[in-house]
Amino acid sequence: MPVARTPLRVMAVTGESMLPALRPGDLLVVRTGGRAARGDLVVARHPERPERLIVKRAAHRSGEGWWLESDNQRARGRQDSWDFGAVPDRLVVGRVVARYWPPSRLALFGTGRASS
Repeated sequence: MPVARTPLRVMAVTGESMLPALRPGDLLVVRTGGRAARGDLVVARHPERPERLIVKRAAHRSGEGWWLESDNQRARGRQDSWDFGAVPDRLVVGRVVARYWPPSRLALFGTGRASS
């Protein structure tokens, strides 16, 4: 029997708009085509610049699509649905299913050192 496979993509976080949940350099596993639910972290194409991918929290559904918000509304350069409105379903790439740290950050946990 064939096994259904949902494509997964790995993406890196840039910017601080999703602090404290996501930090710059965090790596995300995204289930492309996965259905989003309220509260999920999703990756979408920026409605005004479709070549740019953004990661935001799915706040609620509207008639036009998903209302996507940054967790850190004070982040410099932050853009979300407060700026461009609801994001159509066709621009939602997928749902974040896991986050992991880059190897450079993992090394800090085995050394007994901490940086701030």
